[in-house]
Amino acid sequence: MDNNIRQQLNAYIVSHQEDFYRLAFSYVKNRDAALDVVQESIVRALSKSDSLRQPEYLKTWFYRILLNESMNHYRRSKRLVPLEDSVADGPAPASDPAERLDLYAAIDRLDPKEQAIIKLRFFEDMKLEEIARITGTNLNTVKSRLYKSLRKLRDLTGEEVTT
Repeated sequence: MDNNIRQQLNAYIVSHQEDFYRLAFSYVKNRDAALDVVQESIVRALSKSDSLRQPEYLKTWFYRILLNESMNHYRRSKRLVPLEDSVADGPAPASDPAERLDLYAAIDRLDPKEQAIIKLRFFEDMKLEEIARITGTNLNTVKSRLYKSLRKLRDLTGEEVTT
């Protein structure tokens, strides 16, 4: 990999580490495990950096690695975390903690593909086109899954969830 791309990757990793942690935590629900996932993602990205042929896709490329690592860790562990740990280590609080817990619990009940789209769209504030590239899914499929997931969340929480 040329030095310029390597520098861009390093700068991107340093400037977005909190975002990476937040996404990883949304899957593993444990501070240390989320840090491990982020670390593994960074190691994998650095070791596979030669595969990044177009620097303009750096964000998409890295999030794909992070999402895969997060889902792999989630699948491997499949263990329950006490609610107190989840709340203590979680992302920034919403206005009403009870609503936040209900929403997180509802998101956890979605299938992994739906969770990924919801988390990337709302937790990481990504555009649908970016989500399609990261997940390797057609844009129309992403839109369909997003709206289906929002309907499921509305049914699970009894509240309107908006895009």
